[in-house]
Parts: sequence; C-alpha cells; structure tokens
Amino acid sequence: MDSTRPVLRLFVMHHAGGSHLLYRGWPAALPDAWDVRLLDAPGHGLLLDRPRIPDAGRLAEHLLRGVEPHLGEPYALFGHSMGALVTYEMTRRIVDRGLPPPVWLGVSARTAPDPARPAGTYREPSDAELRARLRELGGTPDGIFADPELWALFDPIIRSDLRLVDTWRPSPGAAPLPVALSAYAGREDRSAPPSRMTDWAEHSRHFLGLRVFDGGHFHFQGDPGPLLRQIERDATAALDAAGAARSR
Repeated sequence: MDSTRPVLRLFVMHHAGGSHLLYRGWPAALPDAWDVRLLDAPGHGLLLDRPRIPDAGRLAEHLLRGVEPHLGEPYALFGHSMGALVTYEMTRRIVDRGLPPPVWLGVSARTAPDPARPAGTYREPSDAELRARLRELGGTPDGIFADPELWALFDPIIRSDLRLVDTWRPSPGAAPLPVALSAYAGREDRSAPPSRMTDWAEHSRHFLGLRVFDGGHFHFQGDPGPLLRQIERDATAALDAAGAARSR
C-alpha cells in the first residue's frame, strides 16, 4: 500500500457564525494516518472576503464542488450544528448523483431532518434577541459581545447563518442514506437535546448510535478529547465495515 495515501480523509464543517478556527487542533489530535481537512463556508474564516451563501442547498453545492476532486480515497464527513445539516445535504447530493459515498457521516448538535415541519417565514431577531440566543448556545467569545467593532463584523455573518439554519427544510420523501451515521449531543444542550437527536436513526440504513456528552451545545470546546476519541472509534468501525463489505 502507498504510505502516502491516507487511511481516511475527514472533512469537518463548522457551526453557524464560526469557522475552521474552533477545530484547528483536531488534525493533530486525530490519527496521523487520517487526512483531516477543515472547511470554511464563504464569508467565514480564511474565506472572509467571499460573499456569504445563506442557503443550505446552495452552500452544500458549493462545498461539494470543492471536495469532489478528493473523494477517490475512503472519506468521511463531520458537521457541528449548522455544519451537520450542510454535511447531510452534501451527502444526499453525493448519493443521488452516484458519486463515491462517504464511509461515515457524523452529525453533532443538530436535530434530525423533519420534512413535516412547516416552512414558515424567517424573522430577523433584534440585537438583544440575537445576543441572548448566542449566549444560550455558547461558543461565542465574550470579547465579541463587548467590542463594538468585532460585533459589527460578526453580526451579519451570524445573522446570515441563522437564516440558513432556520429556513432549511429537507427534501420530502428522502430515503435513508446508505451511509453509516453517528449522532453526537450535549446532555445540557437546549437547542438540540439528546431526546430530539434520536430521530437521526431514521435517516441512515447504518445508524451507529447517539453519543451523549456532558455539557451544552459546544460541549467539546474546553476539551475536545472525549468527542474526538468517539469520532475515531465510530469512523474506524465504519471504515472497517466498508472494507469487509468490499472484500466479500
């Protein structure tokens, strides 16, 4: 086997209002034989100067175009919060188009798709409402709230992402993905509590389980170790099962 080929390529997609920065320590903490790639949505992180894409389907299309040339090796996708719904949409498109599917999909802190949920209309939160919502979720440094210039920079980014999250509706009648899937939740997360994460089992033919951790929406922010060890176990199990199926 070519020693330069990764055992697994893992694409990681960030949360609303975030970027690759929260996950920058993950490549070093995951197996050396993995090629861990941290994605940024346009208008975020290293792509701060690019126009934002406030629509989940269009963002999934954009990201898929970027990663498609790298889907030849065994690969997996992981998304946290907004990143979970975007990676789910990417996986749907990959499967529907007959592209090589991921061996594993990890979804974190995002409730399962519910086609029955009415579309409704999006209402812009006031400044106070937005700040309260972000404080409840956690993950936003206090310095951003306290610094008017930083808040002016991040406010439109966060609003665009929350619009994407709140207006997203999955395609009705979509079959369960033929992809191994694990779900991750914080025990004290009021936005995506474990009780509302269990329905992810209906969206995969190979559901590996719901993993619950102490903490809230960003339970891994202080210590990502427990989450990363579980990601390694789950993705490795899915990779081994895919290899066994190919050898039959």
